Amino acid sequence: MTDPARTARLAVVVAALGYFVDIYDLLLFGIVRVPSLEALGVAEAAMRRTGVLLLDAQMVGLLLGGVLWGVLGDRRGRKSVLFGSIVLYSTATLANAFVQTVPQYAALRFIAGIGLAGELGAGVTLVSELMPRERRGLGTMVIAGFGTLGAVVASLVGDLLPWRAAYVVGGVLGLALLALRVGVFESGLFESARDAGARRGHVWALFTSADRARRYVACVLSGLPIWFAVGVLVLLAPEFARALGVAGDVSAGRAILFCYLGLSVGDFASGALSQLLKSRRRAMAGFVVALQLVVAALLASRGLSASGFYAFAFALGVCAGYWAVFVANASEQFGTNLRATVTTTVPNLVRGAVVPITLAFEALVGPWGEVRAALVIGAVCTALALAAIASLPERFHADLDYVEPV
Repeated sequence: MTDPARTARLAVVVAALGYFVDIYDLLLFGIVRVPSLEALGVAEAAMRRTGVLLLDAQMVGLLLGGVLWGVLGDRRGRKSVLFGSIVLYSTATLANAFVQTVPQYAALRFIAGIGLAGELGAGVTLVSELMPRERRGLGTMVIAGFGTLGAVVASLVGDLLPWRAAYVVGGVLGLALLALRVGVFESGLFESARDAGARRGHVWALFTSADRARRYVACVLSGLPIWFAVGVLVLLAPEFARALGVAGDVSAGRAILFCYLGLSVGDFASGALSQLLKSRRRAMAGFVVALQLVVAALLASRGLSASGFYAFAFALGVCAGYWAVFVANASEQFGTNLRATVTTTVPNLVRGAVVPITLAFEALVGPWGEVRAALVIGAVCTALALAAIASLPERFHADLDYVEPV
C-alpha cells in the first residue's frame, strides 16, 4: 500500500529536479550564444540575427513538442512523458557540444526544444493530481521556484567552462536524473479516466467548444509578459545595454543569472501570495502590473552602471516570477482527459510566442530603435495578459476529478 503523501512528495522532488535540468538546457544557449557563434565563424555584424534564428528554432521545437508530449501525457500517462522528454532533450543537448556549423546547431536546438517541451507540463499535471486541492499550488511553487535555479547554475557553468563542456554537463545531468524517476507513480486521476474509457488527449477538442477555446487562449495570453521580459530584454541584454548607454560591459550570461535568481524568488512569492489570497487570478494580475512598471522604469533609464542594469534584470525576474501560478492555473482550468495537453502546450506556446515577439521587435527596431520597440511590444503583451486573466474563472479550490465532455 503506497503512502499518498510520500508519493506526492517524491513527485514534487522529481519534477523540481527535472525542471531544474530543463531550465539549465533551455537557457544555456542564451548564455553561450556569443562564444559559441564566434567559434563557428559567425561575424559580429550577423551575431544578433543568427542568435535570434537559433532561438526561434528552439522555440518552434518547443511549440511542436508541447503538442506531442501533451497528447502523449493524456493518452499514455504523465509518467511516460517525464521519461521520454528528458531522454530526448538530454541527448540533443549533449550533441550540441559537437556541432561544427550553424545549420547543425539550429537542427539540434530544434530537437532539444521538442524534448524540453514535455518536462514542466507533465510534472505539474502529475503533482496537481496527486496533491490535495488546498496544497497543490505549493507543489507547483516548489517545482518552478527550485527549477528556475537551473538557469543560475547554467550561467555559472557557462562562465567557468568552455561552451562545449557546458553542453556536456547539461546532457549528463539529464541522463543521470532518469534513475530517480523509476520510483514515480502514475496519477490515480489519469488511471481512472483511462479505465472509464474517456476520450483523452484530443487537441482539437480544445476548440470544439467556444468556452474551452476561450479558456485555452486566455491561459496562453496570460503568460506573454513573462517571455517578453526573458526572451527580449534579458537574452538581448548586451544590445539593450548599448541602447541605454550603460557604463561598462553587460553580458547576456550575467543578465540571465540575475533574472533567474529573481524568477526563483518571484515563483515562491507569487505561489505564497496566491495561497494567501486563495486566488490565482489576483496574484497573476498583481505580478503582471508590477512587471510592466519595472519594464517602463528600465527603458526610461539612462547612464546606468552595469550593476544597475543587473539589478533591473533581477527585478524583471521577480515580477515575471508568476510562472508557477500561471502553470498551476492552466492545469486547473481543464478536466483530466485534456489536462496534460493543456498544461504542456500552454507554457510552450508562451515560450514559442518569443518567435512572433522577436519578429515584431526586429521589425520595429529599424524605424524606432530598441527602446521604443520594446516599450510598445511590452505594453501590448501586458494589455493582452490582463484582459485574459480577467476572463478566466477562479479555480483555486476546484476539484480536479472530472473530465471534459468531448
